[in-house]
Parts: sequence; C-alpha cells; structure tokens
Amino acid sequence: MKRTAEFVLGLLGGIFGVIGATFALFIGGIGAAFNAEGAGTVSGLGWAAVVFSILGIVASVMVRSRPKASGIMFLIAGIGGIISISAAYILPGVLLIIAGILSLARKEKALNK
Repeated sequence: MKRTAEFVLGLLGGIFGVIGATFALFIGGIGAAFNAEGAGTVSGLGWAAVVFSILGIVASVMVRSRPKASGIMFLIAGIGGIISISAAYILPGVLLIIAGILSLARKEKALNK
C-alpha cells in the first residue's frame, strides 16, 4: 500500500525538527557564551531533539516496508521532541504524531483471491 501521507508528514516533521533543534542549540550556545544559567540544559535538550528528528526521518523511510514499527517510531519521536524542547518542536511534533497515528490506524488492503 502506498503510504505517501505518512512519508511526507514524517519527512517534513523530521526536517522541521532538525531546524527547531538547531535553533535550540543556537540559543544554548549564546547562553553559554554569556555564562547564563541553564545554557547547558538547553544545549542537551537540543541534541535530544536532533536524535528524535533523525528517528522521525528514519521512520519515514521505513514506513512503506514496516508501517506499524514506523508508526511507533513516529509517536516516540513526536512526543519525545515535544518533551525535550517544547517551544521549538510544536510543529514537528504535531506532524510526527499525525504521521504515527495514520501509520498505525490504516489497515492493509486484503488481496482478493
């Protein structure tokens, strides 16, 4: 079955997630340059968001061959990214969660024999 919607949503979510994580890493780097409190935490959570974004991209590549596994990966990436850097990961998180729900909810078409 074609799973174009899940593939596109997952890929866009992963790409936007990398952009949001880069934004968080940038803010954490600026905070570290000025010795701000919590700058290391922001950078650490930014790296976690990068990992979740890469997980979303990998899941979008796998969605046609293993839809259930990739659906679970989408949900983990979306929820984990929102938990890690909530403000910068809203759009990617929502896209990944929608892709995960679609991937898990769609049934495979049975072949007529």
